[in-house]
Amino acid sequence: MATKLAEKKMISGDPVYNSQTVARLINRVMRSGKKGAAYKAVYDAFSEIEKKGLNPIETFEKAINNVSPKVEVRSKRVGGAAYQVPSEVRGDRRTSLAIRWIIAATAKKSNKEYRHFSQKLAAELIDASNGSGEAVKKKDTTHKMAEANKVFSHFRW
Repeated sequence: MATKLAEKKMISGDPVYNSQTVARLINRVMRSGKKGAAYKAVYDAFSEIEKKGLNPIETFEKAINNVSPKVEVRSKRVGGAAYQVPSEVRGDRRTSLAIRWIIAATAKKSNKEYRHFSQKLAAELIDASNGSGEAVKKKDTTHKMAEANKVFSHFRW
């Protein structure tokens, strides 16, 4: 029985840059409803990027574009076996995955090198915008996995 799809909730832009993508980053960084702390972490990271002589919004957008995956693998059961079927990643999910991977890579960075989360986030955004870093490696791994399982693409749904 078909059901109605949920309506997409539109979020407004962040107060400083008026960007929906930055607002989505802030919402993903937020823990336990502490949005003020998330704002501070993200904006401090952007000021760190600015100290290095780069435009924070351009760096952030370039990082998102470099980390966004074009294909991913999804499990599909056929008979008794589960196959990893490559499928294209569309619009919003692409950006969501990129933001999620950037935050995960930021959390992985060692505390010896950086004192605060904002410094780690700034470093990861700069690395991602340059085409290196942990988040870009995650994208490459996902693309390699999709390439390796290309033979199962006829199972697409």
